[in-house]
Amino acid sequence: MDIEVWIRALKAARAGAEVSQEALAATIRWSPSTVAAIETGRRRPTMEFAIAADQALGTGGLLASLLSEHDGDRSPSWFRPWQGYEEQAVLLRNVEPCAIPGLLQTEEYARAIFEAGRLYQQERVEELLALRMERQQVLVKADPPECVFIVDESALQRSIGGPAVMNGQFDRLLDVAAQTRVRLHVLPLDVGAHLSLGGGFAIAELPNGEHMLCLDNPARGQIADHPEWIRVMLRKWEILLGESLPERASIDLIRKMKVTS
Repeated sequence: MDIEVWIRALKAARAGAEVSQEALAATIRWSPSTVAAIETGRRRPTMEFAIAADQALGTGGLLASLLSEHDGDRSPSWFRPWQGYEEQAVLLRNVEPCAIPGLLQTEEYARAIFEAGRLYQQERVEELLALRMERQQVLVKADPPECVFIVDESALQRSIGGPAVMNGQFDRLLDVAAQTRVRLHVLPLDVGAHLSLGGGFAIAELPNGEHMLCLDNPARGQIADHPEWIRVMLRKWEILLGESLPERASIDLIRKMKVTS
């Protein structure tokens, strides 16, 4: 589905309900500038926005349904199931050896990553960026999962997007780390060789106690629930967490890097 179809549906629903952009913004508690940016195509709508607009305009879930169809077209096919596991999870574990985890990235930092190497056309960059920002809603929903992140110190030292972008990213890490359901640990450089050098991974623990695994590789990720794989990756996680700095020391390190960057 073309996103223009979704925008026309939003405008038609708003016109039919005789609700202005400003009134809609006030009702769903988004800024008028955001509503305007979405209706002009300058900003991609999130599922949270679509659900709120459906409720405010009495569209019976139409906007959320249309957006779900559109996101199905935009999301890499292998990744769609993982988004569902993130939404269901009661505990998310995530380790990244080369970059800040996607759930913690600022828009500017993520954009710099997607634009690296000029692999993607700009339209695809915008699509991937919107998907990444939408995923982050899992951290601020009504009942968020407990989240534990391990970030390699080398990822903090790698300048992605320049000093201003990195400073903004450090601020984002400090803000997220202050949330009660989030723990952030830095894996220091002096650890040397460690178990995530071959690639990052995430483990989602579901309400029924089962685990799902998401493995990174250069071509595409892989989602698995093989018991032996889960056992091995949980053991790797325990070792990496033991080698990482405590939360307070991790936060202090990030603060120091922000001041000196």
